[in-house]
Amino acid sequence: MSASTTTDTRHPVFVALLLALVVAGLNFGLWFLGNMPNGPDPWKGQIGGFAFSAYQRYQSPMKGDITSDPELTSDLKLVRQYSPRIRTYSMLENPQVFRLAQQEHMDVLAGALIDRRIDNNEREIEALIAQANRFPETITRVIVGNEVLFRGDLSPEQVMAYLDRVRAAVRQPVSVAEPSYIWFEYPELADHVDFITVHLFPYWNGIDRRSALNDSLGSYNSLRERFPGKHVVVGEIGWPSNGDRFQYAYPNVSNEAIFLRDWFNAARRDNIDYYVLEAFDQPWKENLGEGRTGAYWGMFNADRQLKFPLTGPVTEDVSWPWKALAAAALAFVPMLWFATRFSRFKLMGRLFMLAMIQLSCGLIVWSATLPFNFYLSPFDWAMLILLFPAQIAILAILLINAFEFTEVLWRRSWIRHAEMLTPDPPERQPFVSIHLACHNEPPEMVMITLDSLARLEYANFEVLVLDNNTKDPDVWKPVEAYCQQLGERFRFFHLEPWPGYKAGALNFGLTATDPRAEVVAVIDADYVVREDWLSTLTGYFHDSKVAVVQCPQAHRDFERNKFRRMTAWEYDGFFRIGMHHRNERNAIIQHGTMTMVRRSALEGTGGWSEWTICEDAELGLRLMHAGYELVYVDELMGKGLTPADFKAYKSQRYRWAFGAMQILKGRWHWMTRRGPLSAGQRFHFLTGWFSWFADALHLIFTLMGIFWTAGMIALPEYFNLPMQLFLIPVIGFFFAKAIFGVVLYRARVPCSWRDTLMASLASMGLSHAIARGILHGLTREKTAFVVTAKSRRMGGSSFAAFAPVREEGLMALALAMAVAGMAYAYGTRYLESILWMSILAAQSIPYVSALVGAWIAHRAGDEAG
Repeated sequence: MSASTTTDTRHPVFVALLLALVVAGLNFGLWFLGNMPNGPDPWKGQIGGFAFSAYQRYQSPMKGDITSDPELTSDLKLVRQYSPRIRTYSMLENPQVFRLAQQEHMDVLAGALIDRRIDNNEREIEALIAQANRFPETITRVIVGNEVLFRGDLSPEQVMAYLDRVRAAVRQPVSVAEPSYIWFEYPELADHVDFITVHLFPYWNGIDRRSALNDSLGSYNSLRERFPGKHVVVGEIGWPSNGDRFQYAYPNVSNEAIFLRDWFNAARRDNIDYYVLEAFDQPWKENLGEGRTGAYWGMFNADRQLKFPLTGPVTEDVSWPWKALAAAALAFVPMLWFATRFSRFKLMGRLFMLAMIQLSCGLIVWSATLPFNFYLSPFDWAMLILLFPAQIAILAILLINAFEFTEVLWRRSWIRHAEMLTPDPPERQPFVSIHLACHNEPPEMVMITLDSLARLEYANFEVLVLDNNTKDPDVWKPVEAYCQQLGERFRFFHLEPWPGYKAGALNFGLTATDPRAEVVAVIDADYVVREDWLSTLTGYFHDSKVAVVQCPQAHRDFERNKFRRMTAWEYDGFFRIGMHHRNERNAIIQHGTMTMVRRSALEGTGGWSEWTICEDAELGLRLMHAGYELVYVDELMGKGLTPADFKAYKSQRYRWAFGAMQILKGRWHWMTRRGPLSAGQRFHFLTGWFSWFADALHLIFTLMGIFWTAGMIALPEYFNLPMQLFLIPVIGFFFAKAIFGVVLYRARVPCSWRDTLMASLASMGLSHAIARGILHGLTREKTAFVVTAKSRRMGGSSFAAFAPVREEGLMALALAMAVAGMAYAYGTRYLESILWMSILAAQSIPYVSALVGAWIAHRAGDEAG
């Protein structure tokens, strides 16, 4: 035994505490790395000037709000501490600003708002002329129009006419504000202004912050060279502190601080006349053609707090230590419990699982606090409140998958591991009654199954063939005759009419079972069993605590059929991975084939439940509740046929999902209260279906995503691009779940890489059927029991191949249209739009997989035919 193993065994709490502290320390390290202080050059002195919009946190000119005199005075006093100069944009909005600025002895570059509204332009220009003449010492320069030509609101001739008119009516110098390329494109503008006003935005050029200063200085110097006789004023320059990344330009507080402090120093060195955009964040600007970024250009936030210091290091999130502490505190007890409870896992496994717990708690803290960095509308908050529980559910599903991943990969050994036993002599063999329920099954297929049962190397057994409501005598009569031919061990019962579907037929079988039978074995009508199935496994029933011996559901005759092959390996994953994981806590899912049940336990707990279409899984749970042990032997003792086509494949998984929800509702109190079921059993029966809940959530999110995308395209004033807050956990979950699945398959399932990928395709193609089964199971009491077809049906046309996946096809088409619409409306300007299109594309994978699976099934059927 190694030293680490000895330490873990003798001091599990000490080791667990040490591991939890290590992971908590790593948590602090990650928060620190994400918020490392930057040290740009300090700035001391006055700033050149500020673009000034004095609307308060919840005000907007779009609603006709007017800022009060005390509010304006307070803002002007705050700005005056950093600069004596401001620039305004409209003469009609908050016109008292000029009177109040005069009282504060401030210099104003006054702007008239010019756009397509000709009548409004007249009012703006008249007010500009009047105020400029009224406050000549305060209004020292004027601007006629802000980015009018950039927006294409007016022609150059119209703008120049406005400029000439104002120049003739005021004594102050006059200009128009435009980006640099407009001045190069229309150089004649320079003849109609007294100075050139340019807007420099390296962010909107997609420039990385490290290159932004040189980009701005280059544009400024180019204008000076092109117009040597004109004074150049930088009317707007800045960097957003939040919002959407644009190409290589990332908006955050650190980048804003570094860029502006570098610019202040460069402007003082080169004697540049400039105004920072802007003094205060303006939440009303969010999504006005700039995405979310428009609200975050202020040097002060909307609550009038300076976002960053002008000297000393800059930290992106000054409250990160408290968030790191909250994440560590939230995770510490779960980490300590896990590391103690599962000290039998290898060190790497415990560290991995603790890291997943810590990461999940960190994401919860990040998700809960990040919205406060944004100016969210009530609609945004409503969506956040709705989506936050869904994010918690996603993290819960991720942790459950991570636990399975950890136990399967990093266990030292399986605690509960059962193998084949040495056969008992005939006198010790328990009598076994084998029940074979069938409905409309091809007679030749059932006969093959009966032949395999006839070859069993076992002395004490009988076979009951329970034909359940097969209408056509040509289907059931040959089976009846064949049973007579096989001898007295084989008895045939035709039940018509008979209630209760398969469970009803099996319950009838209990009434007809030989009184000597101690064990009831159940197989499907398409199975071929090994000769030693009973002889090597019935010995487990000598232990009175054992109620069930279950073997894997396995398949045959699939190797040369592409569809059957991909589905066979898809089934295999659960029995090689999930069943072992559940078996560790005596919580396996009992399956309706290759299972043996102690008769007294079966009858003593009520027989087969006819209120659920998954009577096998319900029986397993009921036997656990009664205190019995269930034994799982991972040995292929029998093999059946895979579903015949994609319709049958979907139908079977829909039935399983629907039945699981029936059991969840019907036995909810068993799983949520202390009682006969152990904590591990309750855990597995509550969380074992979470992956299927993820499929249901996927469908809901997809429908919401399509709706939200339509809103962003048709009504962008109401529907914003989703924040990274909503996107990053979803993308991370998708990749983590895919990685977990592939790694476990490669470790546990004996198939090739190609088979692994094809099994993944098959699994993803079932997502919509599972989602429907889950949602219907939660909202309905019953559904029809559809027998899974195992024999090939007529192929039909190529178009008919997609009939079973019509809904998936429509969903895939809707998502494709959503991606195309986003590409047209938003393009790749914002990181959020790229992420959103990526999520829409990822959401389409299950639906496209269903289409591909249906086509493969159709082609495979044609080839077989």
